[in-house]
Amino acid sequence: MQQLPDLAALAAATGGRPRTATQHVEATLREAILTGRLAGGTPLRQEEIARAFGVSRMPVREALRQLEAQALLDFVPHKGAVVTEISAADAADTYAIRLALEPACLERSIPHLAEAEFAAAAELIDEMDSEPDPGRMGELNRRFHMVLYSAAGQPKLLALTETTLAGFDRYLRFHLAAHGRAHMSQDDHRAMLEAARARDISRATQVLRGHLETAAATIAAFFAGRCDAEPGGFS
Repeated sequence: MQQLPDLAALAAATGGRPRTATQHVEATLREAILTGRLAGGTPLRQEEIARAFGVSRMPVREALRQLEAQALLDFVPHKGAVVTEISAADAADTYAIRLALEPACLERSIPHLAEAEFAAAAELIDEMDSEPDPGRMGELNRRFHMVLYSAAGQPKLLALTETTLAGFDRYLRFHLAAHGRAHMSQDDHRAMLEAARARDISRATQVLRGHLETAAATIAAFFAGRCDAEPGGFS
């Protein structure tokens, strides 16, 4: 298990201390989690972190909240903050499920979509372009996809798809934490919406499949490059 006092050395090696204590703690812990120096399941106790960084508990508490918003840690009852356990295998499984469900939803939905749904999808793309909050990004992404799938006419299929998208949210936030907003292009979303508006089912589902396959390959490559990467695992 990573020893917290070593994190100060990590921060110094990656460019020094940001402007505030909260930024210092958040940036250092984020780097340690993303590189695998802090393994999944590692508890992050506020008192130990505050002592290691020479700060009070208040900036530590805020830094942990920010890391939770990025899906890098979870708050577990009776344990407190714990580094998220996330695996390459689980990510691949999630994308495989999405690839099985979402093109079917989109194919069935496109013939029945009205201008109201197209306008709502366009507004959600614009919101995603300007949204700084990773947690909010996940919600907007889920809403965009579900608007385009909403006219599929199969409630159980839609419910299962929405549940899968809700579970995918942590991977989107993790992706944003690892790669930043520059890698969150809306080009595929716009192309999918354009094809749906034209009632081009083949083109719309092709864009969707490519979108999901590219995202799956990106996160798989990230996992493979982590310092603690193991076959079939992430932590």
